[in-house]
Amino acid sequence: MSIAQNQTKNSDKIAVYQIFTRLFANQNTTNKFNGTLEENGTTKFKDINTNALKSIKELGISHVWYTGIIEHATMTDFSKYGIKKDHPQVVKGIAGSPYAIKDYYDVNPYLAENVENRMTEFEDLVKRTHEYELKVIIDFVPNHVSREYHSDVKPKGIADFGEKDDKTKTFDAQNNFYYLPNQAFEIPVGINPPVAFKEKYTEYPAKATGNDVFSAKPSINDWFETLKLNYGMDYLNGKATYFNPIPDTWLKMKDILVYWTKKGVDGFRCDMAEMVPVEFWGWVIPEIKAVNPNVIFIAEIYNPNEYGSYLFKGKFDYLYDKVGLYDALRRLIEGQGNANDITAVWQKESGNFSNRMLRFLENHDEQRIASEEFGKNPESALAAMMLSATLHTGPIMVYFGQELGVKPAQAEGFQGNDGRTTIFDFWGVTELQDWINKGKFDTKKLSKEQKALRDFYQKTLIFSQDNPAVSDGEFHDLQYLNFHSEGYDSSKVYSYLRFTKGQLLLFVYNFDLNNEKNIQVSLPRNVLENQCGSVNEVKLKQVFEGKEKQKIALDRSQTDFINLKPNSFKIFEITKP
Repeated sequence: MSIAQNQTKNSDKIAVYQIFTRLFANQNTTNKFNGTLEENGTTKFKDINTNALKSIKELGISHVWYTGIIEHATMTDFSKYGIKKDHPQVVKGIAGSPYAIKDYYDVNPYLAENVENRMTEFEDLVKRTHEYELKVIIDFVPNHVSREYHSDVKPKGIADFGEKDDKTKTFDAQNNFYYLPNQAFEIPVGINPPVAFKEKYTEYPAKATGNDVFSAKPSINDWFETLKLNYGMDYLNGKATYFNPIPDTWLKMKDILVYWTKKGVDGFRCDMAEMVPVEFWGWVIPEIKAVNPNVIFIAEIYNPNEYGSYLFKGKFDYLYDKVGLYDALRRLIEGQGNANDITAVWQKESGNFSNRMLRFLENHDEQRIASEEFGKNPESALAAMMLSATLHTGPIMVYFGQELGVKPAQAEGFQGNDGRTTIFDFWGVTELQDWINKGKFDTKKLSKEQKALRDFYQKTLIFSQDNPAVSDGEFHDLQYLNFHSEGYDSSKVYSYLRFTKGQLLLFVYNFDLNNEKNIQVSLPRNVLENQCGSVNEVKLKQVFEGKEKQKIALDRSQTDFINLKPNSFKIFEITKP
């Protein structure tokens, strides 16, 4: 089976594999609650070896998103390497949050075999990744930084964030932070770090907290460990904007993006992009594409009303599709949804940016499919995964271990046991160990169920890229034609056509978790005639899995009965007789 032979250079049908770097290849499974680096271990850059990259490439992946690369605040002490120690009262978890950036110009020291050689080790990882024709994406965290941000390795001539701020002003367009003059920061109630410290954390004057909290007393539920960055927007005065002259924060962020682009990074997943003014993105993205026109920008965004603005004014390549397709499919996987919600999703995107929505069913923020809090088993999302990969011509993402059925079942530390894989702690993901197999990253030791699951993901990703009707074709929703078709329960059944010149595919799904469906599907005669010409009948042949066949007379344009097991799908190719 070829890998994405039909994918063109400019195709949006990319496949992203998100690696939470600290956890991905860690073979230490001590997994002590609140375990230290020494106790629970971590991935090193070198552990993501050629075997790992080859296996990821074979899965059908085109882009690897390395999460947690840039140095963030941590309770682990690296002061002997000249790295300032972080105060544990403003760090989440022993390992720390990858979204509390401590030094935009450095990588996390714990990821390096030789801490003093850490940047070279990262650069070597980038080179290895490129050797397998995989693109490298890293996180860019523009909205906030750790409360004790301090760059130890910034280039000459670069001033730290806040270094030149006028701290007597709540707001100044050229300040990097927002200040609360004459007020001292107060640690939220309930913060009890698992490591000892001598003196309480102090901050005076207090600064605004990352999630737009302009108070010296954020709560434990706020992003209390971070500081909000100032892009020239006065939040306390109607969000008035001061973008001329260009705010200092804009210039600093441009320098940072250029720095990583020149290190070979091919793309940036931009954390909470909608909390940063769209005008900044519209300015900075063209500046970075002048350095490398092939760099891609992906926005984490949750407000559908702002999608168009961040794509067309902000110039992002892709946006998260969480509020749309992810939420609709999750409801169906949990037995609570309505398949007609899928129609509502594409209708909101149609004609403008459906090909620019990044589809996913897992990422570091969401609960794992197999968790008790979500689908309870990894197979519960197979139909949803196929739909996510084929509904439109846009990108698809898989979170590391999704294809192996990762099922969090115990509390790791700061985050507790909530169905997610920790992003705050040192940990070894048990379901990955047989795949890692002492660095071999092969399938020999996987269970029968894991092999079948991984095979499904591989076939799905490659199918979505190798079939031009999916990767570059048009889409036709069939719900409107089938409200009265025999056995067609539109609240649980969903169907659509994907087609391009030379290929016509029919996708039919049953999202009912408990009941089989025997359904007939009405097809648009004009599409059949356009694809197959003046013929009396067309043939249906099941592809991907199964061998069903049938013929349809064009004068009725309706399939024979199709049997669909609970929570399953079938795909048919439609051709001339």
